[in-house]
Amino acid sequence: MVASLKVGDPTDPATEIGPMVSQRQRERVEGYVALGQDEGAKLTVGGGRPPGLATGWYVEPTVFTGVDNGMRIAREEIFGPVVCVIPYDGDAEGLAIANDSEYGLAGSIWSANSQRALGIAKGLRTGMVLVNGEGGSFDAPFGGFRHSGIGRECGIEGLLTYTEPKQVPLIESH
Repeated sequence: MVASLKVGDPTDPATEIGPMVSQRQRERVEGYVALGQDEGAKLTVGGGRPPGLATGWYVEPTVFTGVDNGMRIAREEIFGPVVCVIPYDGDAEGLAIANDSEYGLAGSIWSANSQRALGIAKGLRTGMVLVNGEGGSFDAPFGGFRHSGIGRECGIEGLLTYTEPKQVPLIESH
């Protein structure tokens, strides 16, 4: 399924994966792909530049298996179309692996049991958790935990960033 994702022009409605924001970011992502292989992870899908896209800063959707949580590709924010698959036994171990990070921008849970997924979502230390989907809401605050940013953007909380509260009590003398 990942290999069949359409990479291309972001203005094309059929495109599912657009380009990186800059050449520097594409090179950064490619560096992580090489690092993952050097660390011993198995490159299962992608990892290169998509054929037929000679111009633009595109990277194929990439999946690594054989990853453990000590690898840099699992511990650092790549900001590219790269997924690291880490096996675990049970919800508690999965949560422990997910929360064992200096970062916490976003997480994603896919489950046929939505109540179980919501319970797991409550335990994730991330600024946003998507359950059975992708996206989010610009009406809700967004920001990460720990080293994944400071403050929030969007929603009322995001607007409060641009305000400076001030208390001015009026005390009338009698």
